[in-house]
Amino acid sequence: MDDDISSSENDEPPGTGFIQPHLPGILLSTALPSKASLRQHVPKKLKTTSRRSVYEGVISFTVKTDALKRACKSNSDAFVSGERSLHFRGEFFPGISDREWNDWRWQLTNRIRDLAGLEKILCLSDEERRAISEHRGPLPVAITPYYASLLDRADPLQPLRRTVVKSGQENRILPEEEADPLNEDGDTPVPGLVHRYPDRVLFLTTGFCSVYCRYCTRSRLVGNHGMETGYNMNQWETAVAYIEQHREIRDVVLSGGDPLTLPDSRIEWLLRRLRSIDHVEIIRIGTKVPAVLPQRITPALSRMLRRYHPLWMSLHFTHPDELTPEVALACNRLADAGIPLGSQTVLLKGINDSAEIMTRLNQGLLKYRVRPYYLYQCDPVQGSSHFRTTVDKGLEVLAGLRGHTTGYAVPHYVIDAPGGGGKIPLLPNYVQGHDGTALVLKNYRGNLHRYPDPIRQTPDGMEAGSPLGDEPL
Repeated sequence: MDDDISSSENDEPPGTGFIQPHLPGILLSTALPSKASLRQHVPKKLKTTSRRSVYEGVISFTVKTDALKRACKSNSDAFVSGERSLHFRGEFFPGISDREWNDWRWQLTNRIRDLAGLEKILCLSDEERRAISEHRGPLPVAITPYYASLLDRADPLQPLRRTVVKSGQENRILPEEEADPLNEDGDTPVPGLVHRYPDRVLFLTTGFCSVYCRYCTRSRLVGNHGMETGYNMNQWETAVAYIEQHREIRDVVLSGGDPLTLPDSRIEWLLRRLRSIDHVEIIRIGTKVPAVLPQRITPALSRMLRRYHPLWMSLHFTHPDELTPEVALACNRLADAGIPLGSQTVLLKGINDSAEIMTRLNQGLLKYRVRPYYLYQCDPVQGSSHFRTTVDKGLEVLAGLRGHTTGYAVPHYVIDAPGGGGKIPLLPNYVQGHDGTALVLKNYRGNLHRYPDPIRQTPDGMEAGSPLGDEPL
């Protein structure tokens, strides 16, 4: 077996340690045989309010009407383009065809990665320009053209822009912040494998992401020159061997970096190896690709993933501005492949720390068949203090969700405890105490309600109410 994860296949993305001799531009894995066969999937009475481009192998739409949405749903090989990405592409990539723009490898190849590239698309503030030009080491700036289309050109305080464009505040490191705040390195028995909980492991597959979030917990690892290519087949084999030897492991979480930036063939190799281990019951994939590179979710990828059930996926969403037609199609493809989708959102100061924003995000995700699962308190990673809210603010946001929207839209608010303590759930104080034999509860309106709760005897003879769980209802 090769020492590195390399191949000459056409699905290899650039910049991830894989050989990429040629970028053919067309999504070969999703190509239909001909225009004629493509047209049979498109309704005859298709009404559009903006342009439609049809060519051999790929179809690209601007989604503005229900009829068009239905057409995209009925044709599994369709791609969609939202108004923002179409406008952005016309202004900054005028010579790029639909099929190039919708090719995930083209998106990776043409990421905006330096000051010159950013200045072409954004009016940078002096602080942003200085922070980017002085940056050294891991967590560089890297933004796919698609995700760049969602950024506000003039406003450096726009939520999405703040999450991906470096500011000088990252250079401010507080005493309580650490490079590895969760002590993942301390729970790493073999390279690339974190074994913290008894029955599950975190498998770090790559150090590469299509877009680098400025608040990343693994900022020490991702995007670092040498680390992106530091994950190889020998390391993967060692990690798989460890899982084989530890029969208590029933759950494997593939993360990174971002596993879905790997070629289909490499993802399938790893899934096949893990599925051959009889005590591995479920496999999970943690990814932000559907939000920042939805073109990656091709029909071919979805068909391959569905062969390895039970497979779950944790998606990383930050703000309702990410909920575009492209993302809707990507999530629907994954859901149609039978993959349960959950969202993990980091609570970020001035970005999504309000009940109104979180409600819009979570209700929108449910429409895309994504269940909001975790709301994380921002980890104390170095240079992240400007992103962290107080815990009281997080509890306030959670209280603003519960009772005011469907329970499916209310995530678990958790702190991933520093030092490797694991996830600890937090809840507003709904239990007000006991009144005789009744438990006094406060509902989402602030009203008090009594629930009959028999008094029990404690071992020391004291009276107490029944024990209470700490999980959300």
